[in-house]
Formats: sequence, C-alpha cells, structure tokens
Amino acid sequence: MCKQEREAGNMDVRQAENRLIKNSQTEDVLIEIPKQVEFIISRLQQHGYEAYAVGGCVRDALLGRKPNDWDITTSARPEQVKDVFKRTIDTGIQHGTVTVMEDHIGFEVTTYRIDGEYEDGRHPKEVQFTPDLREDLRRRDFTINAMAYSPELGIVDLFGGQEDLENGIVRCVGSAEDRFNEDALRIMRAVRFAAQLGFVIEEETYCAIKKLAPNLKKISAERIQAELSKLLLSPHPECFRSLYETGITAVILPEFDAAVNCAQNSPYHCYSVGEHTYHVIEHTPVDLPLRLAAVLHDLGKAEAKTTDENGRDHFYGHPEKSEKMAGKILRRLKYDNHTIDRTCRLVLYHDYKIKAEEKSVRRAVNRIGADLFDDLLILQRADAAAKPEQVCRQAVEQIGKIETVYRGITERKECTSLKMLAVTGKDLIEAGMKPGRELGQVLNRLLEHVLDHPEDNDREILLKLWKKD
Repeated sequence: MCKQEREAGNMDVRQAENRLIKNSQTEDVLIEIPKQVEFIISRLQQHGYEAYAVGGCVRDALLGRKPNDWDITTSARPEQVKDVFKRTIDTGIQHGTVTVMEDHIGFEVTTYRIDGEYEDGRHPKEVQFTPDLREDLRRRDFTINAMAYSPELGIVDLFGGQEDLENGIVRCVGSAEDRFNEDALRIMRAVRFAAQLGFVIEEETYCAIKKLAPNLKKISAERIQAELSKLLLSPHPECFRSLYETGITAVILPEFDAAVNCAQNSPYHCYSVGEHTYHVIEHTPVDLPLRLAAVLHDLGKAEAKTTDENGRDHFYGHPEKSEKMAGKILRRLKYDNHTIDRTCRLVLYHDYKIKAEEKSVRRAVNRIGADLFDDLLILQRADAAAKPEQVCRQAVEQIGKIETVYRGITERKECTSLKMLAVTGKDLIEAGMKPGRELGQVLNRLLEHVLDHPEDNDREILLKLWKKD
C-alpha cells in the first residue's frame, strides 16, 4: 500500500470515529456543573480546543450524586493549557495534567492521551498525547467512568456507560483482562464501585477479577487500604463477601481465608466464622474502626478452636488472638495509629462479659475506655445479630440494660478513670507524699475504691483514705 493510500485510510478511520463521537452525544441530557468547570471548558473551546468534564464526575452527576472532584479532559497540550489560563500549577505535566486555578479552587485539566506499556501493573511507562477523544476514553477502567460531557455538546458515551448505569452494572471498557493487566488496582476498584453504587459486576469482568486477583500483590499497601476502607464505608459493606469469593482476600487478607470456613458447632452460633463475619459487617453502622473490627474480630478462632468429647466447639482466648492478628494486619495495610488503636481495642473486648450493674459497668468503662464504650456496645449488638435468634434476643436485652446503667453513670458524672479522680499526684505530694512509683500505685488504689464507691470521689475523703492506708 502506498503512502497516499495509507493516509487516506487513516483519514477514513478518523472520520468514522468522529462520526461515532458525534452520534453518541446526547444533547438533551443536561448536567449541572460548577461555573468554574463551565468556564474552563468554554475558554478552551474558544481557543479552538476540545474540552469535556470526564470520568467519575460525569458518572456521579448522571446518578444525581454530588461529585467530589471535577476532572477535565482536552485536546490541548499542557503548554497550550498553560497559555490559555493565567493561574496554573504543573501537578503532573509529564502525564499531561495541569491544575487550573479558578476562584481559589484547583481543577485538573489533562490532555487526551494513550497510555504506554504498564510494566509494574499500576502505572504506564510513558504516555502519548493524542487529539482523539475516543483514544482517551477507551483507556479508562469501566464504562461508567468513560463518559465525557460539555454543556455545548452534551454526553459523549462511546462504550455504553449510560446503559450500564441504568442497569446497575460495573463493566470494563473493552477487554477486562487487558484493563486489569494494565492496572491491578482496578480489580479492587470494581468491587468497591459495586459496593458504593449497589451495582453488580458484569460476568466477563467478574471472571477476569477471579483470574487476575493474584496481580494485587504488585499494588502498594496504601492503595489496597484506601480501596478496602472505601468498600467498608460504602452503603453495601456486605460486598466484602465478593473479596473472598473472587480470591482477593487470599492476596490482601490471607488471615481471613484461613478462618472463613472454620465451623462453630455451638449453641451460641449458627454460622461458620466467615458467614458470621459477613452478617456482623452488614449490621455494623458506617464507621471505619467498627467495620474493620467486624471483619477482624473472630480471625483468631481457627487457631483457638478446641472440640470437647460431646463434639461442641470452644474458642477460649480467641479475642486476644484476634486482637494480635488485627494489629499485625492493620499495620501491614498502613492504617493510622488512631484507627489501629480503636479497632484493636474493639476486637479485644468484643466478647467482654459485663453485668448490668453499676459496679460492673464502671469497671468495664475503666478497662475499655469511655471513648470506646458506646462503640463496643454497637459492635456487640451487631455480633449478636449474627447468632441464633434466642441467643440474639437475650444478648440484645442484656446490652440494653447495660446501656441504661451506663447512661445513668454518665449523667451523674461518676468517676471511671484517673482523669476523673478528685485527687491528683500533685495533691498527694502537697499532702506530704514523696514523688516516685508509689505515687501511681496509690492513685490506682484510690481509683479502685471509687469505682466501687463513686460517692467517695471527693478530694478530702480521698486524702483521708490515703493517710489511713
């Protein structure tokens, strides 16, 4: 084929693709976009460039959700974008991204691009700029994220994103295996989007996830953590089950796989550890440490399990074992110290037995921490909801009584910690005690007394008790 024939052929392909883009535009679909985004798009168009809002913001707007961020894609090269606008920041210029500042808000404007080879299973080795919107959209992960919009031209939807939104489907653009081989994090993102949107994963996409889940080992712990947290904080945290069924937990949380099929032959249980865990997650309200604790609270049962001569299973010490495992897992996934602390304490005390009596509740609050006590009762309710009906009913009734007692203790501002004790180390020193280790021991003895006798939490009474002691 001669050069002229090749050029003519390429021209025919481009013209066909341009017609496809034009035919896909839906002018009667109106999306409300921020005035700054409309200005950026309009300004680029006035300078002869194409420009669209693109990706997740279009998806969310079509769903009637408020987008967190508005991204813009354009045919303009980065240097051309910088020429059009006065205030810009080179945030990712090697990948075609320039942040345009409008009204003190930054908006990422990225040149249409084709990604090069993905060598690390996460990032393209290089990118190639292109004047073709279709090429830019076809490299994106899912059809629902591969739509573009401009106020003048409407929606550009080349891969059926609107139809998948209407039908509640998460589907890869083009070949699912290609998309996941390019970026393995998309494997978790598929399940996360299903959880956030209440969608189902299309069959080819689902099969590719199961096949390529081992590729997640290439992804950093921070990225895995972010996706796991978004899934757990979604309206459908029960989608955590899909992480196991697709083989994702085998890579990111092997401890769960080791415990998931552990049977619980006990009158206090009606599910395996895994099935019980799914139900607890579903009954836990939106809070990251709570939902992480729901996932992790029984992981130590497989190791702790014993079976007596009657065939009944026991799990003595499983909270302590689960707490150690939880700490190891959360540190491996790079969670912050605050989240680790709260989650691990919830796991450690999730099975803590408390009597609905004032002394017992005060001591429980002292041991567990007033900052966590409400959340512990919430977790215990969720745990009970995943047990046999009679066991659940009795547990919920007991928790309600404990909560009533606790409210009374709180309203009366009764002492449950050293911070609330009416005397301090300074008071004891002023009363004649020498500084040292014994000072802390005395304060703890006084606290022990007050936990049983809250009416004695008075400075003069406690000083007399010390001197008498």
